[in-house]
Formats: sequence, structure tokens, C-alpha cells
Amino acid sequence: GDLLVEQLLVDETAVTHTSLSNREYQVMLALAKGKTISDIAADLSLSVKTISTYRGRIIEKLRLETTGDIIRYALQHHLVE
Repeated sequence: GDLLVEQLLVDETAVTHTSLSNREYQVMLALAKGKTISDIAADLSLSVKTISTYRGRIIEKLRLETTGDIIRYALQHHLVE
């Protein structure tokens, strides 16, 4: 119960990429650079399913919907060139 209350009290704009784990951040940057889930899986020696899971968490944490949104987000926050 308390966790939900805390999440509601957090200013919505404060939920940013800083809430991502290092691995999630890494995956977000790769997606933002236009890499496919299979590319990222190969680069990190992880399964496509694992990368998809990370992508899902990134989208959920940043309140986004598509990979395009991730790219826009990364550009807006100057995380990628």
C-alpha cells in the first residue's frame, strides 16, 4: 500500500531515465541509436526475450509507448547525438 502512495507523491516529471537500472539505460541508449532488439541482444550476449523485457520496463518507467518515443526521449534529454 505505501509504495503506491509514494509513487503518487513523486512529481511526475521527476520520473526520468535516472530511475532505470544501468542495463536498462544501456538498452535505452542502444534503442535510441536505432539498434534493433536483435542487434542489442547480440551485442550484450543476451536473448531477444531479455532485451524485449528491458525495453518493456524502460517504456513503463518512462511512461512511453513506442521505440520511437524512446528515441525522442533520448534526444530531448541529450542522451544521444
